[in-house]
Amino acid sequence: MATFEMVMPRMGESIMEGTILKWLKAEGEFIEQDESVLEVATDKVDTEVPATHSGVLKKILIQEGEIAKVGKVIAIIENEANNGSDLNFSEIEPKEDPTNETIVAEKPKVKDASSDATSSKRGANQFYSPLVRNIAKEENISEDELQKIEGSGKDGRVTKKDIIQYLESRKQKSPSPTLSKAESVIKVGPNDEIIEMDRMRKMIANRMLESKEISAHVSSFVEADVTNIVTWRNKYKKIVKEREGEPFTFMPIFIEAIAQAIKDFPLINVSVDDHRIIKRKDINIGMAVALKNGNLIVPVIKNADQLSLLGLTKKVNELANKARNNQLTADDLSEGTYTISNIGSFGNLMGTPIIMQPQVAILALGSIVKKPSVIETPAGDAIGIRHKMFLSHSYDHRVVDGALGGMFVKRVADLLESFDTNRVV
Repeated sequence: MATFEMVMPRMGESIMEGTILKWLKAEGEFIEQDESVLEVATDKVDTEVPATHSGVLKKILIQEGEIAKVGKVIAIIENEANNGSDLNFSEIEPKEDPTNETIVAEKPKVKDASSDATSSKRGANQFYSPLVRNIAKEENISEDELQKIEGSGKDGRVTKKDIIQYLESRKQKSPSPTLSKAESVIKVGPNDEIIEMDRMRKMIANRMLESKEISAHVSSFVEADVTNIVTWRNKYKKIVKEREGEPFTFMPIFIEAIAQAIKDFPLINVSVDDHRIIKRKDINIGMAVALKNGNLIVPVIKNADQLSLLGLTKKVNELANKARNNQLTADDLSEGTYTISNIGSFGNLMGTPIIMQPQVAILALGSIVKKPSVIETPAGDAIGIRHKMFLSHSYDHRVVDGALGGMFVKRVADLLESFDTNRVV
C-alpha cells in the first residue's frame, strides 16, 4: 500500500491558516483525485478542498472546528499502489504538545441547568472561525451580540450560515422609519422602499469610502483610436472560438497593452505603506466583473505580463465565469497590483474609478464608438470613420504625479494604436 499526506493548501499570499468546517468524506471512504474532501474557512471565503490523490481516506488528522496552518498534514490517503513510501501513522499523529501547529477549538462551557434565561449565552472563549469573525466585523456585531447567536456547527459552533441567518432575522425585527446614520436628515416617505444592503454591498461601500479617505484621487483622460484592433479582432474571434472554444473579447488585448505600459512605467505598480513606497515586482492585474446581483468583484490575473494573448484570453474567461458562478477562491482575489474596469460594457464613454487599496492607480475602459476623424495620409488629411475609445486613469497623487499618471495612460493608448495587425493568435 502507498500512503500520501494531504496538507492544508495555500489559499492566498496573506492567508496562513484555515478552519476545518466540515469533512465531506469519512475515514474508510474511497475518494477520487480532485474530488472535494472537506470545506475550509479563511477570513476571506469558504471553499472546498479537493483530494491530492485517489484512494481510501485512511485517517483524518485535523478535526472539524480545528485550525490548521498552511502546509500542515490534515489527512492520510492510502491506495493500492506500492511505491515503498508507506508511512508510520504513529509518527504523524497530532501531538498534544501545546506548541503543536494545530489549534484546537475550545468547546463551549456547559452552564448549570438552574441558570437564568441567559444560559444560552456562550463564554468569551467560544471559538469562531476567521470567516465568522470577519463577517461580524463587517456587520458591526459586538462580541456580546456574537455570543448570543445560536450555532448549528459541531459543539455549538457558529457557522457562516448561522451568522447570515442571524443578520437576516435582525433586519426583519428592526423596522426602520428612517435610514440609519442619517435619520435626522433623510426621511422615508410612505411610498418609498427601503432596500437593505447585502454583505458584499456593505463591504464595497466601506472600501470605497476608505479609498477616498486614504488616496488623493486625480484623473487623466486620453482618447485612443482602436480601429486596427477592432478590424483584427473581428478577423480572429470566430477562429479562436472554433479552435479553442473560447470567446475572444477585447479585454485580453487591453490587458496585454496595460501590462507592457506598466513595464515601461514601473512606478505605477506600487503600494504605499505610511511613508514607504513598495515597488511590486509582479504585474498582477485585477479586472472588475459585474455580478448578476449588481455587485462588483475583482479577480486577479497573476503575472499578466508573462501570458500570451491566448493565455490571457483563457484566464480572463475563466475568472469571469468563476465570478459569475460564485466559484472564486481567496487566491483568485488576492495580490492585485493594478486594476482595470470595463465601464464601456455599460455604454459609458468615460469615468473616474476609485482606486483599489493598497494599489495606487486604476484604469477605466470606455465604450468603443465610431466617430468621424481626421486621418493623415501622404496625399493630405482626410475625414474618415474611426473606432475611438476613452481611457480614464485615476491615480493616487500622494505618490503618482500628473506627469507619471498622464504619461502612463498615454503609453497605453499608443500601444493600442500601434497594434500589430499582422500577428496571429
